[in-house]
Amino acid sequence: MLAVERRNLILEKLQDERKVVVSELSALFDVSEETIRRDLDKLDRQGLAIKSYGGAVLNENSGLDMPFNVRKKRNSRAKQEIAALISGLVQEGDHIIVDPSTTAVAVVKALKNRKKLTVVTSSIEVLIELSDVCGWEVICTGGTLRENYLTLAGTRAADMIRSFNADKVILSCKGLDMEKGATDAHEMLSQLKQAMLKSARQRILAVDHSKFGNVAFSRICELQAIDIVVTDKQPDEQWMEFFAEKGIECLYGREEGGEESEENDGNHSVCE
Repeated sequence: MLAVERRNLILEKLQDERKVVVSELSALFDVSEETIRRDLDKLDRQGLAIKSYGGAVLNENSGLDMPFNVRKKRNSRAKQEIAALISGLVQEGDHIIVDPSTTAVAVVKALKNRKKLTVVTSSIEVLIELSDVCGWEVICTGGTLRENYLTLAGTRAADMIRSFNADKVILSCKGLDMEKGATDAHEMLSQLKQAMLKSARQRILAVDHSKFGNVAFSRICELQAIDIVVTDKQPDEQWMEFFAEKGIECLYGREEGGEESEENDGNHSVCE
């Protein structure tokens, strides 16, 4: 196993358990404790973990972001719930822009039963996911590959996005706050998503329940710039009142253990 693969698996374990122990990781991966300590040193320097005596704990600072391959395994059920709801918003023949988020990968998977769509994306993972789809037009933005994000970014990518007029843009974010709006971990991601928002008629924000109330480093937009928020669980009463006040439609998945009719894949509040 490559060192980067082992560190990603350690990060996954940190995501699940919030802490790891050197001796346990050494036995799990069949490597020396010194090797594990070097792995934890690197994760600590990257700001992803905080070393502690005999192990490490997860750095839960919302301004940081995990590598793509780690993030895509987090809250996978919520992403599938969100993707199912968004698939009901996309019509045959639509031109859509999707961002380089892990949620976007779940969305395009849910849309693969469509016969014809045009998809514009900067996401390498989305391009790979759609590489076997027939009848679609899949457009890559071009740009500079960003390490750990599996996305193309920079001025070339943004300029390419601005040249289109899409029916819908589907994007995600790291934090959602009533005052600060939608935010992300890095400026380059926020700038890319700002260009996407300006290039589509309908703007859809896909965000799981854990993002509500968080504020990340770089602002994408105020929430009034969003037409529809799609999430996996019904937001609390304060958020629902906020969406109603701002005229934002909110679609949300079923509650845990709740029943769901065959005619309706989820719930919604249309706030105008």
